[in-house]
Amino acid sequence: MAKDSQHKGKKPLAVMNKYVYDAFLWVFSIFVELFFREVHPRSSWKVPKEGPVLFVCAPHANQFVDPLMLMRIVKKESGRRIQFLIADKSMKRKFIGAMAGLTGVVPVGRAMDMTKPAKGKIYLPDPINDPCLLRGVDTNFEDKTFQVGGSIVLPKVNEKAATAEILEIKGPEEIRLKRAFKGGVALQQLTGRNDMTKDGAFIDGAADRKPNAEGFEGIDFKVAPKLDQTEVYDAVHTVLHNGGSIGIFPEGGSHDRTDLLPLKAGVAIMALGTVASKPDCNLKIIPVGMNYFHAHKFRSRAVIEFGTAIEVPPELAQSFTHQGTDERRQAISDMLESVRVGLISVTVTTPDPDTLAVIQAVRRLYNSKGTKLPLPRVVELNRRLVQGYDRYKDDPRIIELKKEVMTYNRKLRALGLRDHQVQYAKMHPIVAAGLFFYRLAKLIMMSAFVIPGTLLFSLVFITCKYISIRKAREALAASNVKVQAKDVMATWKILVAMAVAPLSYLWYIAIVTYWYKYNSCNGMLPPGYRKRYLVIAQAVIYPFVTYQALRFGEVAMDIFKSLGPLWKAMNPFSNSELAKLQKRREDLAQRVNDIINELGPEMYEDFYSKRIIQDPFSKEAEPKTPTRIKTDEDAAREDKQAVGTYDFPASPSSPGPSNQLPRNESFGDLANQDIFSSRPHTPKKSRSRNASSANLGGFTLKPFSTIDGNLEEVKRRLNDGVKQRMGKRRSSGAGYESEEEGVTIGVQRNRGTW
Repeated sequence: MAKDSQHKGKKPLAVMNKYVYDAFLWVFSIFVELFFREVHPRSSWKVPKEGPVLFVCAPHANQFVDPLMLMRIVKKESGRRIQFLIADKSMKRKFIGAMAGLTGVVPVGRAMDMTKPAKGKIYLPDPINDPCLLRGVDTNFEDKTFQVGGSIVLPKVNEKAATAEILEIKGPEEIRLKRAFKGGVALQQLTGRNDMTKDGAFIDGAADRKPNAEGFEGIDFKVAPKLDQTEVYDAVHTVLHNGGSIGIFPEGGSHDRTDLLPLKAGVAIMALGTVASKPDCNLKIIPVGMNYFHAHKFRSRAVIEFGTAIEVPPELAQSFTHQGTDERRQAISDMLESVRVGLISVTVTTPDPDTLAVIQAVRRLYNSKGTKLPLPRVVELNRRLVQGYDRYKDDPRIIELKKEVMTYNRKLRALGLRDHQVQYAKMHPIVAAGLFFYRLAKLIMMSAFVIPGTLLFSLVFITCKYISIRKAREALAASNVKVQAKDVMATWKILVAMAVAPLSYLWYIAIVTYWYKYNSCNGMLPPGYRKRYLVIAQAVIYPFVTYQALRFGEVAMDIFKSLGPLWKAMNPFSNSELAKLQKRREDLAQRVNDIINELGPEMYEDFYSKRIIQDPFSKEAEPKTPTRIKTDEDAAREDKQAVGTYDFPASPSSPGPSNQLPRNESFGDLANQDIFSSRPHTPKKSRSRNASSANLGGFTLKPFSTIDGNLEEVKRRLNDGVKQRMGKRRSSGAGYESEEEGVTIGVQRNRGTW
């Protein structure tokens, strides 16, 4: 708890009740797992088991879900509890605020949440020579609403609002800004002129014109106050000094953009302040990537990736202690850049949704065999493709390829197809017809399991949909950074379902119980049952039927989506369109692979040792029967190909040439799921050491990178594993003569595997 809080007699911040925390997490994890079909933690071993940890998470795609996802995974994987920074605005909601307070959150006031309309209008009297001078009409900048360090906010344009910080108040109608407004849109708003570029640079001859357009009288604006966060920083420092964990979303708020928002300086101030006040605390900053696939949709997927720990350099912490100096500002800037780089390494960010759609399409075309990849590998492949696009986006070949991929995507949408469904073009119409009617019969049969639960839960679905859309509209109107406000939809769907689902079940129980009391449900049930037993039976049956509909409904929906392409494949009028699209895809896939194989080695020296997808067009990828004795060169080339690529065998649920369905489109896959959301299915371990180490969920995983020289870390990890197995080895009479010898042998054996 912060000292200042105690002195002032205020309620201390960041006080956690561990029992409430665990109970809260257990209850809400059930709803989160029901909402997501799959949740994959990646590299969770990088989270320290003890010592202070500052989790920095991005992108902030869900207000309420993101913290719960991270709390659940960290508690399960490392046994740690996290105290999050939460917007003070959220704490004012009675239920959320009360529960969050007991879990040890630190409420943080945000200036943008306190933005208010201001009186009068503003304009730039000299936008070319002095863009930091701001003048008002009928304003009173000397009012207490305006503060040095506060912000001036312009009206939204294209869902974005420009802001600038106040440096000096020179009078009731004149202030000076710390930095000028950025961008051509803001300059147009403040001058009424249109002779500047998109980036805000005035074109030639602009200096000869009047400062403002003829008849321009200024623009309405809002003002945001400056907040004192000293109490918040003190609370964070106390938690970290005591070896606790703090979670923060450094973007400042949730959003649904495809790129990261500018990071707030608060995360750097917290990290530097913690180390400056206690240099030997050994603070670790863990970047966390919150990677979602359609985060706002029910039964979507997620990959939560943990990055390499970032340490605070002592020299930066020392520079941070120099109050009000350029040295302090530079230290904050350097620390913030380190955090940004760490977040980029665990997230997939693109400048706009169109680019993201192209990257995802290229990933599928690059994986032209349709190999089923685990979600973490999908995220990693997306990230590498984004890095390549950022480097070569001005290359004429990439520009032309992007146009063709976008054209291909438009063609898919026009035909109502998905990329993995284009394979149906190879089917004979008779085969497609047989498969169509077989799946239609399966769908009808599964409807018997799906329809009752869907009807029971329909009230919940309708209510969640209505309220989440309404809340999204409200959030969009109040935000400067949201695109469609999809980031709040998942949050409200879960919160509404938590309230409406029990109420709807109670309503059904009351109706059926009264119906039984009135006429024994029209004689369908024998009279004489005690009502309490009838109530208990309904309380068990209704959730079970709903859950049954959920599990079977996933499979049924996938089957339903496959009927459209099959209908086109069996229809002679549309079959030719599918065949043309298939040929177009094959040509485009080969172009994608050719370009990646050409530019990849230029970008990465270890391109072949880190590739995830084997080149499907290379001769080495085709199985061959040797017709001559292998030379040393042949053996070396095959060894490089075997060790240097990720060749995942196609899983039984991946798109295949026969009647297989992608993802969960089969009955057999139901047995491979956990109760709610799942990780990749892992079969029973083999007794073979090689098999158990190389087989994870049916996928042959090979290394992302080689040893980087940190043999001590490898030795320590192997030593821990050896200690756990020494008892078993001694009892069987086998084992190494010493633990150190076992570690040395383990390092030698795994030198080519890491």
